This record gives sequence, structure tokens and C-alpha cells, in this order.
Amino acid sequence: MADKTDPHEGTSALTTPDYELADSLMLTEPEQYKALFEPTRREIVSFLLERAATTAELAETLDKPKGTVGHHLKALESAGLIHVVRTQQVRALTAKYYGRTARVFYYERTAEAAVEPGATAQRVADEAARVAPNTGLPASIVHRHVRIPAERAEEWRDRLHDLANEFTHQERGGEVTFGFTVGIYPTDRARLASEIDAEQ
Repeated sequence: MADKTDPHEGTSALTTPDYELADSLMLTEPEQYKALFEPTRREIVSFLLERAATTAELAETLDKPKGTVGHHLKALESAGLIHVVRTQQVRALTAKYYGRTARVFYYERTAEAAVEPGATAQRVADEAARVAPNTGLPASIVHRHVRIPAERAEEWRDRLHDLANEFTHQERGGEVTFGFTVGIYPTDRARLASEIDAEQ
């Protein structure tokens, strides 16, 4: 997911996901916002960026009933955010494998999306506090404040998204899924007056 003002995140043809999908999709309908920003559905589209999956696989991963996951899949499919990318015959049943319709979802910061940056930051903080201290695995979170012009902030935003895209396209391996968070945002933090201001 990305705000409309974000740069394109790149579409390197690597090993993931294991199906064809569009580079990007601009969300324009309220139904799409409602579908994407519900917590379980957001988790589903995140998992589907790695590979296509069935209802049963997603239910097991999310530790939720298949009926519940099926309901969320229908909502996402109705909103045009996921679709069936292939089927497989399993005994007398046909298993449907779902995938995203686009690698990146762009959106206007309105409606449900208006509070998404803050909600994302809270999810990251909760996850890092719950998991990272107990694993002994590499972990680092750095937070800085710098007063810079808006144009420079845009340059940093673009660089951060390039870095996030590089991380997303890492070869899959190992036993642990790592989180990667980058961000730049305006604040209401006070600033020291310049020496010239102080002398006046």
C-alpha cells in the first residue's frame, strides 16, 4: 500500500510472488478503502505479496476459521484487490489460489486511509515491543528529527521507498519473517531559533 503522493515502488521481476500481477492500482471507490484497511484483510493482501494462497492456507496462517477468512476474501475480491490466479484439483474439490491484483495499491489520504499512517506506526511499535526483545535476533529502530525544506523531505521519501522496495524483493529464506519500517513525516516539534534570530 502506498499514499498517492509516494513514488512508484518498482517492479523487479524476481521470484515473488508466484503469479502475474499489475504494477499498481489506484484505489478510487469507498468499497476498496473499506476492504483494504480492515486489519485481517490488510494481513491477507500482505501475505499474498509473497505467493498465491488458498483459503485454508490463509486460515491456518492467520489462526482464524476458514469461514471468516472466506468472508474477507470475498470482500477483497469484490473490491477488485484480489482474484483467483489459479486452481488445483484436490480429490473431489477444486482449490482456489488467490493473489493480489497489483503489487502496489495507491490511495488518496481520505476516508479510512486518513488515519492509516498513525495506525501503521502503532502496529509497528506493538509488534516490535512484543517480539524483538525476546528473540536475540538482529533488531534496530532509529528515530531522528531534522529541520529541512519540503523538497529535501521529498528526496528522502523517494530514497526510503527505494530501500523498502529493495528489502521487499529479497530472496526468501530462513525461518523468521523480519519487519522493515521506514518513514518521513512532518511534525509540530519546536525548533531552536537560529543564532541570527537569537541576536535580534
